[in-house]
Amino acid sequence: MTLIYHTPLMREDLRAQNVPDSWPFGIADRVHYGDLDTNSHVNNAVYLKWFENIRVQYFQAWDILKFQAGEPRVVLKSLAVEYHKEMFMNEDYVVAARTASFRNTSFRQEYAVYSGDLRVTGQAVIVMLQPDAPEKMALPDALKQRFIEVDGATAG
Repeated sequence: MTLIYHTPLMREDLRAQNVPDSWPFGIADRVHYGDLDTNSHVNNAVYLKWFENIRVQYFQAWDILKFQAGEPRVVLKSLAVEYHKEMFMNEDYVVAARTASFRNTSFRQEYAVYSGDLRVTGQAVIVMLQPDAPEKMALPDALKQRFIEVDGATAG
């Protein structure tokens, strides 16, 4: 199968890339020269950029945020990464994302990078804020329901 880069992949495309069924959303790309460090493997900080890219695509694909004035905002509260195996120049990979759980004003996303096998995992806590103020805002019920139905997220 030929991978289509920078476009959300369908579940069957994710399965074809050895991404487990518990991941409903993913984007493919290839390791580029600028992703490498002096050891010729992907620099640890690059994975954070990949997670940010998929987070934004996830928000847009599921119509969670439009990133426009007057819309609710989200901020990253925390981010953790676990490195499982190195990646090198020209490797194709899939970054997958899902929302694992949610609370009243925040949700926890999980990320994984697959290139034949699992390479990196991560998680982030994301807080929803009022459109024009630094105060937290409750997640809409429809968004919580979407997290449950599509991602299998749990409350709490």
